[in-house]
Amino acid sequence: MTIAYHADSSTLADKEVLTWETFGTACRELATLVADSSFRPEILVAVARGGLLPGGGLSYALGIKLTDAINVEFYTDVEETLPDPILLAPHLDTDSIAGRHILVVDDVADSGRTLALVLDLLQQHGAEARSAVLYAKPGSEVTPDYVWRQTDRWIVFPWSAEPPVSGAQPPDPEGPA
Repeated sequence: MTIAYHADSSTLADKEVLTWETFGTACRELATLVADSSFRPEILVAVARGGLLPGGGLSYALGIKLTDAINVEFYTDVEETLPDPILLAPHLDTDSIAGRHILVVDDVADSGRTLALVLDLLQQHGAEARSAVLYAKPGSEVTPDYVWRQTDRWIVFPWSAEPPVSGAQPPDPEGPA
């Protein structure tokens, strides 16, 4: 099993913190923005990993049963990225999306490069794709179609605020201390 790196932002003084409670409100409000528009998505594609939970929330809030995920790696630490975002296997099934209306969901449009990669891929395969994010930053090269909040700060999401669970340690053969 490969454990993804956990970005520890505990030393950052100026950061945006999204709580689980506010996340529920954010999903409903973001879903309302989509529902109030003329776009009627048939398929929701979450950008893994950050878009998985918002994608799940939006799929329920919008009543979209057809969902998928696309795996993209870009961030390696707090405000540190790879030179370019890269697609990771398993890859999205692109054979069935031509002519479909797809909502791409991610947690944040920071540089916008991940969102641009995914939207370009879907559009190259004949889909009409629009994007929804919880947060957008002013420097993003892509302006998402639906945004819950704007910020220029580092964002701490409730699902990534803690390091991964490492599991139980094997018992000490000499017993408790």
